[in-house]
Amino acid sequence: MKLPEHVETLIVGAGFAGLGLAARLLREDLGADVVLIERGADIGGTWRDNTYPGCACDVPTALYSYSFAPSADWSHTFARQPEIYAYLKKVATDSGIERRVVLNCELEAAVWDDELAVWHVQTSVGSLTAKILVAATGALSTPKTPDFPGLEQFSGTTFHSATWNHEHDLRSERVAVIGTGASAVQFVPEIVDSAAHVTVFQRTPAWVIPRGDRTLSSAQKTLYARIPATQKAIRGVVYGFRELLGAAMSHATWVLPAFEKVAKAHLRRQVKDPELRRKLTPDFTIGCKRMLLSNDWLRTLDRPDVGLVDSGLVSVTEHGVVDGDGVEHEVDTIIFATGFTPTEPPVAHAIRGISGETLASHWNRSPSAYKGTTVSGFPNLFLMYGPNTNLGHSSIVYMLESQAEYINDALRIMKSEGIDSLDVEDSVQVRYNQDIQHDLQRTVWNKGGCSSWYIDSEGRNSVQWPTFTFTFRSRLSRFDRENYAVRTVGRVADVERS
Repeated sequence: MKLPEHVETLIVGAGFAGLGLAARLLREDLGADVVLIERGADIGGTWRDNTYPGCACDVPTALYSYSFAPSADWSHTFARQPEIYAYLKKVATDSGIERRVVLNCELEAAVWDDELAVWHVQTSVGSLTAKILVAATGALSTPKTPDFPGLEQFSGTTFHSATWNHEHDLRSERVAVIGTGASAVQFVPEIVDSAAHVTVFQRTPAWVIPRGDRTLSSAQKTLYARIPATQKAIRGVVYGFRELLGAAMSHATWVLPAFEKVAKAHLRRQVKDPELRRKLTPDFTIGCKRMLLSNDWLRTLDRPDVGLVDSGLVSVTEHGVVDGDGVEHEVDTIIFATGFTPTEPPVAHAIRGISGETLASHWNRSPSAYKGTTVSGFPNLFLMYGPNTNLGHSSIVYMLESQAEYINDALRIMKSEGIDSLDVEDSVQVRYNQDIQHDLQRTVWNKGGCSSWYIDSEGRNSVQWPTFTFTFRSRLSRFDRENYAVRTVGRVADVERS
Protein backbone atom coordinates (compact mmCIF):
# COMPACT_ATOMS: atom_id res chain seq x y z
CA MET A 1 0.00 0.00 0.00
CA LYS A 2 0.97 3.66 -0.28
CA LEU A 3 1.90 5.80 2.67
CA PRO A 4 -1.16 7.85 3.73
CA GLU A 5 -1.06 11.53 4.69
CA HIS A 6 -2.51 10.79 8.13
CA VAL A 7 -3.23 7.67 10.14
CA GLU A 8 -4.76 7.11 13.55
CA THR A 9 -2.23 4.47 14.63
CA LEU A 10 1.19 4.03 13.04
CA ILE A 11 3.12 0.90 13.98
CA VAL A 12 6.85 0.91 13.21
CA GLY A 13 8.00 -2.64 12.54
CA ALA A 14 6.28 -5.74 11.15
CA GLY A 15 7.80 -8.53 13.21
CA PHE A 16 6.19 -10.50 16.03
CA ALA A 17 5.48 -7.31 18.01
CA GLY A 18 3.99 -5.14 15.28
CA LEU A 19 1.96 -7.92 13.69
CA GLY A 20 0.67 -9.07 17.07
CA LEU A 21 -0.52 -5.59 17.99
CA ALA A 22 -2.10 -5.00 14.59
CA ALA A 23 -3.94 -8.30 14.85
CA ARG A 24 -5.27 -7.32 18.27
CA LEU A 25 -6.48 -3.94 17.03
CA LEU A 26 -8.07 -5.48 13.95
CA ARG A 27 -10.19 -7.77 16.09
CA GLU A 28 -12.27 -4.71 16.93
CA ASP A 29 -12.93 -1.35 15.27
CA LEU A 30 -9.70 0.13 16.68
CA GLY A 31 -7.97 -1.44 13.70
CA ALA A 32 -9.95 0.55 11.15
CA ASP A 33 -7.16 3.10 10.73
CA VAL A 34 -3.89 1.27 11.36
CA VAL A 35 -0.79 1.28 9.16
CA LEU A 36 2.51 -0.54 9.67
CA ILE A 37 5.78 0.65 8.16
CA GLU A 38 8.59 -1.84 7.70
CA ARG A 39 12.15 -0.99 6.66
CA GLY A 40 12.65 -4.41 5.09
CA ALA A 41 11.35 -5.80 1.83
CA ASP A 42 8.99 -8.15 3.64
CA ILE A 43 7.40 -8.67 7.01
CA GLY A 44 8.93 -10.96 9.64
CA GLY A 45 11.48 -8.86 11.50
CA THR A 46 14.31 -10.86 13.02
CA TRP A 47 12.90 -14.09 11.54
CA ARG A 48 13.14 -12.59 8.08
CA ASP A 49 16.68 -11.28 8.56
CA ASN A 50 18.38 -14.09 10.44
CA THR A 51 18.87 -16.77 7.81
CA TYR A 52 22.18 -18.19 9.00
CA PRO A 53 22.62 -21.98 8.81
CA GLY A 54 20.87 -23.77 11.64
CA CYS A 55 18.84 -20.74 12.76
CA ALA A 56 16.07 -21.89 15.10
CA CYS A 57 14.11 -20.75 18.14
CA ASP A 58 15.31 -21.76 21.61
CA VAL A 59 11.81 -21.60 23.09
CA PRO A 60 9.36 -24.43 22.25
CA THR A 61 7.12 -23.33 19.42
CA ALA A 62 4.04 -24.43 21.35
CA LEU A 63 4.68 -21.26 23.37
CA TYR A 64 6.67 -19.19 20.87
CA SER A 65 3.61 -18.45 18.74
CA TYR A 66 0.51 -16.30 19.01
CA SER A 67 -2.20 -17.59 21.32
CA PHE A 68 -4.81 -16.42 18.78
CA ALA A 69 -3.13 -18.19 15.86
CA PRO A 70 -2.17 -21.78 16.77
CA SER A 71 -0.55 -23.87 14.06
CA ALA A 72 -0.55 -27.63 13.68
CA ASP A 73 2.13 -27.50 10.98
CA TRP A 74 5.32 -27.20 13.04
CA SER A 75 7.84 -29.90 12.14
CA HIS A 76 9.81 -29.73 15.41
CA THR A 77 9.20 -28.77 19.00
CA PHE A 78 11.83 -26.04 18.47
CA ALA A 79 10.92 -24.48 15.13
CA ARG A 80 13.45 -23.51 12.48
CA GLN A 81 13.69 -20.03 11.00
CA PRO A 82 12.00 -20.77 7.66
CA GLU A 83 8.94 -22.15 9.44
CA ILE A 84 8.63 -19.21 11.83
CA TYR A 85 9.01 -16.78 8.93
CA ALA A 86 6.30 -18.63 6.96
CA TYR A 87 4.08 -18.65 10.05
CA LEU A 88 4.30 -14.86 10.44
CA LYS A 89 3.50 -14.35 6.76
CA LYS A 90 0.47 -16.62 7.05
CA VAL A 91 -0.79 -14.75 10.12
CA ALA A 92 -0.40 -11.46 8.25
CA THR A 93 -2.29 -12.82 5.26
CA ASP A 94 -5.09 -14.52 7.19
CA SER A 95 -5.73 -11.46 9.37
CA GLY A 96 -5.55 -8.92 6.55
CA ILE A 97 -2.54 -7.18 8.06
CA GLU A 98 -0.40 -7.52 4.94
CA ARG A 99 -2.65 -5.02 3.13
CA ARG A 100 -1.79 -2.43 5.77
CA VAL A 101 2.01 -2.70 5.58
CA VAL A 102 4.22 -0.24 3.71
CA LEU A 103 7.43 -2.12 2.91
CA ASN A 104 10.90 -0.69 2.30
CA CYS A 105 9.80 2.23 4.47
CA GLU A 106 12.19 3.20 7.26
CA LEU A 107 11.38 5.61 10.06
CA GLU A 108 13.73 8.60 9.87
CA ALA A 109 12.15 11.00 12.38
CA ALA A 110 9.06 11.32 14.54
CA VAL A 111 8.41 14.66 16.29
CA TRP A 112 5.57 15.25 18.73
CA ASP A 113 3.41 18.30 18.05
CA ASP A 114 1.94 19.21 21.43
CA GLU A 115 -0.39 21.85 20.04
CA LEU A 116 -2.10 19.53 17.58
CA ALA A 117 -1.48 16.34 19.58
CA VAL A 118 -0.05 14.42 16.63
CA TRP A 119 3.25 12.89 15.60
CA HIS A 120 4.92 14.39 12.52
CA VAL A 121 6.63 11.40 10.97
CA GLN A 122 9.29 11.39 8.27
CA THR A 123 10.07 8.12 6.53
CA SER A 124 12.36 7.08 3.72
CA VAL A 125 9.43 7.22 1.28
CA GLY A 126 7.55 10.29 2.50
CA SER A 127 5.94 12.00 5.48
CA LEU A 128 2.67 11.69 7.37
CA THR A 129 1.03 12.50 10.69
CA ALA A 130 -0.16 9.98 13.25
CA LYS A 131 -2.17 10.32 16.43
CA ILE A 132 -0.62 7.20 17.95
CA LEU A 133 2.94 6.04 17.36
CA VAL A 134 4.01 2.51 18.29
CA ALA A 135 7.69 1.54 18.20
CA ALA A 136 7.67 -2.20 17.55
CA THR A 137 11.19 -2.48 16.16
CA GLY A 138 12.36 -5.21 18.52
CA ALA A 139 15.29 -5.42 20.89
CA LEU A 140 17.30 -7.79 18.69
CA SER A 141 16.90 -6.14 15.31
CA THR A 142 20.06 -4.11 14.76
CA PRO A 143 23.30 -6.12 14.57
CA LYS A 144 26.26 -4.97 16.62
CA THR A 145 29.69 -5.26 14.99
CA PRO A 146 32.59 -4.15 17.22
CA ASP A 147 34.98 -1.70 15.62
CA PHE A 148 38.16 -3.72 15.98
CA PRO A 149 41.41 -1.94 15.05
CA GLY A 150 42.51 -2.87 11.55
CA LEU A 151 39.15 -4.22 10.43
CA GLU A 152 39.09 -1.95 7.38
CA GLN A 153 42.35 -3.42 6.05
CA PHE A 154 41.23 -7.05 6.14
CA SER A 155 41.50 -8.51 2.63
CA GLY A 156 39.02 -11.33 3.16
CA THR A 157 35.25 -11.44 3.62
CA THR A 158 33.37 -10.25 6.71
CA PHE A 159 29.72 -10.33 7.70
CA HIS A 160 27.47 -10.52 10.75
CA SER A 161 25.49 -13.66 11.46
CA ALA A 162 22.28 -11.59 11.27
CA THR A 163 23.12 -10.53 7.71
CA TRP A 164 24.50 -13.84 6.47
CA ASN A 165 26.27 -13.71 3.11
CA HIS A 166 24.79 -16.72 1.33
CA GLU A 167 26.68 -15.92 -1.87
CA HIS A 168 30.01 -16.42 -0.13
CA ASP A 169 31.27 -20.01 -0.30
CA LEU A 170 32.96 -21.17 2.91
CA ARG A 171 34.26 -24.40 1.39
CA SER A 172 37.95 -24.94 2.12
CA GLU A 173 38.18 -21.58 3.89
CA ARG A 174 39.76 -20.69 7.22
CA VAL A 175 36.96 -19.07 9.17
CA ALA A 176 37.10 -16.95 12.31
CA VAL A 177 33.89 -16.80 14.35
CA ILE A 178 33.77 -13.91 16.82
CA GLY A 179 31.43 -14.68 19.69
CA THR A 180 29.97 -17.74 21.38
CA GLY A 181 26.37 -16.74 21.96
CA ALA A 182 23.02 -18.09 20.84
CA SER A 183 23.69 -17.59 17.11
CA ALA A 184 27.19 -19.08 17.07
CA VAL A 185 26.10 -22.27 18.81
CA GLN A 186 23.64 -22.84 15.98
CA PHE A 187 25.64 -22.00 12.87
CA VAL A 188 29.14 -23.21 13.79
CA PRO A 189 28.15 -26.90 13.79
CA GLU A 190 26.54 -26.30 10.39
CA ILE A 191 29.63 -24.86 8.66
CA VAL A 192 32.47 -26.98 10.05
CA ASP A 193 32.12 -29.80 7.54
CA SER A 194 32.67 -27.48 4.57
CA ALA A 195 35.25 -25.08 6.02
CA ALA A 196 38.91 -26.05 6.11
CA HIS A 197 39.24 -24.81 9.69
CA VAL A 198 37.10 -22.80 12.08
CA THR A 199 38.57 -20.76 14.92
CA VAL A 200 36.09 -19.60 17.53
CA PHE A 201 36.98 -16.54 19.61
CA GLN A 202 35.43 -16.56 23.06
CA ARG A 203 35.45 -13.81 25.67
CA THR A 204 33.57 -15.75 28.34
CA PRO A 205 32.10 -19.25 28.17
CA ALA A 206 28.38 -19.87 28.50
CA TRP A 207 26.44 -22.59 30.22
CA VAL A 208 25.13 -25.06 27.65
CA ILE A 209 22.36 -27.58 28.27
CA PRO A 210 20.84 -30.15 25.90
CA ARG A 211 18.05 -29.02 23.61
CA GLY A 212 15.16 -31.45 23.96
CA ASP A 213 14.13 -31.11 20.36
CA ARG A 214 12.12 -33.74 18.56
CA THR A 215 10.30 -34.14 15.27
CA LEU A 216 6.53 -33.88 15.48
CA SER A 217 4.84 -36.88 13.92
CA SER A 218 2.08 -36.65 11.35
CA ALA A 219 -0.26 -38.25 13.89
CA GLN A 220 0.50 -35.52 16.42
CA LYS A 221 -0.03 -32.79 13.82
CA THR A 222 -3.36 -34.36 12.84
CA LEU A 223 -4.39 -34.46 16.49
CA TYR A 224 -3.54 -30.78 16.92
CA ALA A 225 -5.49 -29.86 13.78
CA ARG A 226 -8.61 -31.87 14.66
CA ILE A 227 -8.63 -31.28 18.43
CA PRO A 228 -7.02 -27.84 19.01
CA ALA A 229 -7.55 -28.20 22.76
CA THR A 230 -4.73 -30.76 22.86
CA GLN A 231 -2.24 -28.27 21.48
CA LYS A 232 -3.56 -25.65 23.88
CA ALA A 233 -2.95 -28.09 26.74
CA ILE A 234 0.63 -28.68 25.58
CA ARG A 235 1.11 -24.90 25.47
CA GLY A 236 -0.08 -24.72 29.05
CA VAL A 237 2.31 -27.43 30.19
CA VAL A 238 5.26 -25.76 28.46
CA TYR A 239 4.27 -22.41 29.95
CA GLY A 240 4.06 -23.89 33.45
CA PHE A 241 7.46 -25.55 33.20
CA ARG A 242 9.03 -22.34 31.91
CA GLU A 243 7.55 -20.37 34.81
CA LEU A 244 9.15 -22.82 37.23
CA LEU A 245 12.47 -22.17 35.49
CA GLY A 246 11.81 -18.44 35.82
CA ALA A 247 11.11 -18.89 39.52
CA ALA A 248 14.54 -20.48 39.94
CA MET A 249 16.20 -17.55 38.21
CA SER A 250 14.31 -14.79 39.99
CA HIS A 251 13.06 -16.11 43.33
CA ALA A 252 14.85 -19.32 44.29
CA THR A 253 18.37 -18.95 42.92
CA TRP A 254 19.56 -21.49 45.47
CA VAL A 255 18.27 -24.29 43.18
CA LEU A 256 20.37 -23.19 40.19
CA PRO A 257 23.39 -25.38 41.11
CA ALA A 258 21.21 -28.35 40.13
CA PHE A 259 21.00 -26.93 36.61
CA GLU A 260 24.77 -26.43 36.63
CA LYS A 261 25.21 -30.14 37.31
CA VAL A 262 23.17 -30.92 34.20
CA ALA A 263 25.32 -28.53 32.14
CA LYS A 264 28.57 -29.94 33.51
CA ALA A 265 27.48 -33.49 32.76
CA HIS A 266 26.59 -32.43 29.22
CA LEU A 267 30.05 -30.86 28.87
CA ARG A 268 31.81 -34.01 30.13
CA ARG A 269 29.91 -36.21 27.70
CA GLN A 270 30.72 -34.07 24.68
CA VAL A 271 34.25 -32.80 25.37
CA LYS A 272 36.99 -35.28 26.22
CA ASP A 273 39.90 -32.84 26.42
CA PRO A 274 40.15 -31.63 30.07
CA GLU A 275 41.86 -28.38 29.09
CA LEU A 276 39.10 -27.56 26.61
CA ARG A 277 36.51 -28.40 29.25
CA ARG A 278 38.20 -25.93 31.58
CA LYS A 279 37.99 -23.20 28.94
CA LEU A 280 34.31 -23.96 28.41
CA THR A 281 33.33 -23.95 32.09
CA PRO A 282 31.85 -20.61 33.25
CA ASP A 283 32.80 -19.09 36.59
CA PHE A 284 29.38 -17.50 37.14
CA THR A 285 25.98 -18.83 38.18
CA ILE A 286 23.98 -20.52 35.47
CA GLY A 287 21.26 -18.24 34.13
CA CYS A 288 23.21 -15.04 34.78
CA LYS A 289 23.81 -14.91 31.04
CA ARG A 290 21.50 -16.52 28.54
CA MET A 291 21.62 -20.31 28.83
CA LEU A 292 22.38 -21.91 25.49
CA LEU A 293 20.54 -24.95 24.17
CA SER A 294 22.52 -27.22 21.89
CA ASN A 295 23.16 -30.91 21.32
CA ASP A 296 26.18 -30.44 19.04
CA TRP A 297 27.97 -27.15 19.91
CA LEU A 298 30.29 -28.61 22.54
CA ARG A 299 31.24 -31.71 20.57
CA THR A 300 31.93 -29.48 17.55
CA LEU A 301 34.50 -27.50 19.56
CA ASP A 302 36.24 -30.80 20.35
CA ARG A 303 36.93 -31.51 16.67
CA PRO A 304 40.52 -31.34 15.37
CA ASP A 305 39.53 -28.87 12.63
CA VAL A 306 38.02 -26.45 15.16
CA GLY A 307 39.96 -24.25 17.54
CA LEU A 308 38.79 -22.31 20.58
CA VAL A 309 40.60 -19.13 21.57
CA ASP A 310 39.53 -17.99 25.03
CA SER A 311 41.49 -14.73 25.11
CA GLY A 312 39.10 -12.96 22.76
CA LEU A 313 39.92 -10.84 19.71
CA VAL A 314 41.80 -7.54 19.93
CA SER A 315 42.59 -6.53 16.35
CA VAL A 316 42.45 -7.45 12.67
CA THR A 317 45.26 -7.57 10.13
CA GLU A 318 45.26 -7.77 6.36
CA HIS A 319 45.26 -11.56 6.39
CA GLY A 320 44.00 -12.52 9.81
CA VAL A 321 43.04 -11.67 13.37
CA VAL A 322 45.04 -11.17 16.55
CA ASP A 323 43.86 -12.70 19.83
CA GLY A 324 44.23 -11.39 23.36
CA ASP A 325 47.60 -13.14 23.76
CA GLY A 326 49.04 -11.38 20.72
CA VAL A 327 48.90 -14.44 18.46
CA GLU A 328 47.88 -13.82 14.85
CA HIS A 329 45.59 -16.34 13.17
CA GLU A 330 45.47 -16.32 9.38
CA VAL A 331 41.86 -16.51 8.16
CA ASP A 332 39.92 -15.98 4.95
CA THR A 333 36.54 -15.04 6.41
CA ILE A 334 35.40 -13.37 9.63
CA ILE A 335 31.87 -13.99 10.88
CA PHE A 336 30.68 -11.75 13.68
CA ALA A 337 28.29 -13.41 16.11
CA THR A 338 28.42 -10.37 18.36
CA GLY A 339 24.75 -9.79 19.04
CA PHE A 340 22.61 -6.69 18.90
CA THR A 341 21.97 -3.34 20.62
CA PRO A 342 19.08 -3.94 23.06
CA THR A 343 20.03 -1.17 25.51
CA GLU A 344 20.65 1.40 22.77
CA PRO A 345 17.90 0.87 20.18
CA PRO A 346 18.48 2.99 17.06
CA VAL A 347 14.79 3.93 16.84
CA ALA A 348 15.23 5.98 20.04
CA HIS A 349 17.41 8.45 18.11
CA ALA A 350 14.56 9.18 15.69
CA ILE A 351 11.79 9.99 18.20
CA ARG A 352 11.45 13.46 19.80
CA GLY A 353 8.99 14.20 22.58
CA ILE A 354 7.43 17.29 24.17
CA SER A 355 10.75 18.96 24.96
CA GLY A 356 12.24 18.28 21.54
CA GLU A 357 14.72 15.88 23.09
CA THR A 358 15.20 12.50 21.46
CA LEU A 359 14.21 9.39 23.33
CA ALA A 360 17.84 8.26 23.19
CA SER A 361 19.01 11.50 24.78
CA HIS A 362 16.25 11.31 27.36
CA TRP A 363 17.33 7.80 28.30
CA ASN A 364 21.02 8.73 28.31
CA ARG A 365 22.16 5.15 27.56
CA SER A 366 19.95 3.64 30.27
CA PRO A 367 16.42 2.97 28.96
CA SER A 368 13.42 2.99 31.25
CA ALA A 369 9.68 3.04 30.72
CA TYR A 370 6.43 2.53 32.57
CA LYS A 371 5.39 -1.10 32.27
CA GLY A 372 7.94 -1.33 29.46
CA THR A 373 5.40 0.45 27.29
CA THR A 374 5.14 4.23 27.83
CA VAL A 375 7.63 7.01 28.59
CA SER A 376 6.86 10.28 30.37
CA GLY A 377 7.32 13.28 28.09
CA PHE A 378 6.48 11.24 24.98
CA PRO A 379 2.68 11.35 24.70
CA ASN A 380 0.82 8.82 22.57
CA LEU A 381 4.00 6.79 22.15
CA PHE A 382 3.84 3.09 22.96
CA LEU A 383 6.78 0.71 23.00
CA MET A 384 6.64 -2.99 22.25
CA TYR A 385 9.43 -5.12 23.77
CA GLY A 386 10.46 -2.03 25.71
CA PRO A 387 12.83 -1.73 28.68
CA ASN A 388 12.66 -4.51 31.28
CA THR A 389 10.38 -6.80 29.30
CA ASN A 390 12.94 -9.37 28.17
CA LEU A 391 12.92 -12.90 29.58
CA GLY A 392 15.54 -15.46 30.45
CA HIS A 393 13.19 -18.41 30.61
CA SER A 394 10.03 -18.06 28.53
CA SER A 395 8.48 -16.68 25.35
CA ILE A 396 8.64 -12.99 24.55
CA VAL A 397 5.49 -13.48 22.48
CA TYR A 398 3.55 -13.86 25.74
CA MET A 399 4.90 -10.50 26.90
CA LEU A 400 4.11 -8.87 23.56
CA GLU A 401 0.52 -10.07 23.68
CA SER A 402 0.23 -8.59 27.17
CA GLN A 403 1.46 -5.24 25.88
CA ALA A 404 -0.90 -5.45 22.91
CA GLU A 405 -3.83 -5.85 25.28
CA TYR A 406 -2.71 -2.83 27.32
CA ILE A 407 -2.29 -0.65 24.22
CA ASN A 408 -5.61 -1.83 22.82
CA ASP A 409 -7.34 -0.85 26.06
CA ALA A 410 -5.63 2.57 26.03
CA LEU A 411 -6.82 3.28 22.49
CA ARG A 412 -10.31 2.09 23.36
CA ILE A 413 -10.48 4.53 26.27
CA MET A 414 -9.08 7.35 24.15
CA LYS A 415 -11.74 6.76 21.53
CA SER A 416 -14.67 6.39 23.92
CA GLU A 417 -13.76 9.46 25.97
CA GLY A 418 -12.57 11.70 23.14
CA ILE A 419 -9.03 11.89 24.52
CA ASP A 420 -6.37 13.35 22.23
CA SER A 421 -3.21 12.62 24.23
CA LEU A 422 -1.99 10.48 27.09
CA ASP A 423 1.28 10.99 28.94
CA VAL A 424 2.32 8.82 31.87
CA GLU A 425 3.11 10.78 35.02
CA ASP A 426 6.85 11.03 35.59
CA SER A 427 6.53 10.24 39.30
CA VAL A 428 4.58 7.07 38.48
CA GLN A 429 7.24 5.95 36.01
CA VAL A 430 10.04 6.65 38.50
CA ARG A 431 8.36 4.64 41.27
CA TYR A 432 7.64 1.78 38.90
CA ASN A 433 11.26 1.52 37.81
CA GLN A 434 12.54 1.80 41.36
CA ASP A 435 10.43 -1.23 42.19
CA ILE A 436 11.68 -3.10 39.11
CA GLN A 437 15.31 -2.44 39.99
CA HIS A 438 14.69 -3.46 43.60
CA ASP A 439 13.14 -6.76 42.48
CA LEU A 440 16.01 -7.41 40.07
CA GLN A 441 18.54 -7.34 42.90
CA ARG A 442 17.48 -10.79 44.07
CA THR A 443 17.66 -12.36 40.62
CA VAL A 444 20.47 -14.32 39.02
CA TRP A 445 20.70 -11.69 36.27
CA ASN A 446 21.95 -9.13 38.79
CA LYS A 447 23.79 -11.24 41.34
CA GLY A 448 25.05 -14.13 39.24
CA GLY A 449 28.57 -12.75 38.82
CA CYS A 450 28.67 -12.28 35.06
CA SER A 451 28.89 -9.46 32.54
CA SER A 452 25.92 -9.62 30.18
CA TRP A 453 24.01 -7.57 27.63
CA TYR A 454 21.25 -7.22 30.21
CA ILE A 455 23.31 -4.54 31.96
CA ASP A 456 23.51 -1.20 30.20
CA SER A 457 26.45 1.20 30.07
CA GLU A 458 25.25 2.90 33.26
CA GLY A 459 25.30 -0.34 35.21
CA ARG A 460 21.52 -0.81 35.35
CA ASN A 461 19.68 -3.91 34.28
CA SER A 462 17.36 -2.20 31.81
CA VAL A 463 16.50 -5.36 29.90
CA GLN A 464 15.12 -8.15 32.10
CA TRP A 465 11.68 -8.61 33.65
CA PRO A 466 12.30 -9.62 37.28
CA THR A 467 9.53 -12.08 38.07
CA PHE A 468 6.73 -14.27 36.70
CA THR A 469 5.27 -13.46 33.29
CA PHE A 470 1.72 -13.82 34.58
CA THR A 471 2.49 -10.94 36.95
CA PHE A 472 3.37 -8.79 33.94
CA ARG A 473 0.16 -9.83 32.21
CA SER A 474 -1.88 -9.01 35.29
CA ARG A 475 -0.35 -5.54 35.57
CA LEU A 476 -1.11 -4.82 31.92
CA SER A 477 -4.57 -6.40 31.84
CA ARG A 478 -6.22 -2.97 31.87
CA PHE A 479 -5.09 0.53 30.97
CA ASP A 480 -4.63 2.49 34.22
CA ARG A 481 -5.88 5.87 33.06
CA GLU A 482 -5.42 7.33 36.55
CA ASN A 483 -1.63 7.25 36.11
CA TYR A 484 -1.67 9.39 32.96
CA ALA A 485 -2.05 13.07 32.20
CA VAL A 486 -4.99 13.28 29.82
CA ARG A 487 -6.02 16.17 27.59
CA THR A 488 -7.92 17.16 24.50
CA VAL A 489 -6.79 19.65 21.86
CA GLY A 490 -8.32 23.08 22.42
CA ARG A 491 -8.30 22.61 26.19
CA VAL A 492 -4.57 22.24 26.73
CA ALA A 493 -4.68 23.63 30.26
CA ASP A 494 -7.54 21.39 31.27
CA VAL A 495 -5.75 18.24 32.37
CA GLU A 496 -8.18 15.63 33.49
CA ARG A 497 -7.37 12.84 35.87
CA SER A 498 -9.50 9.92 36.88
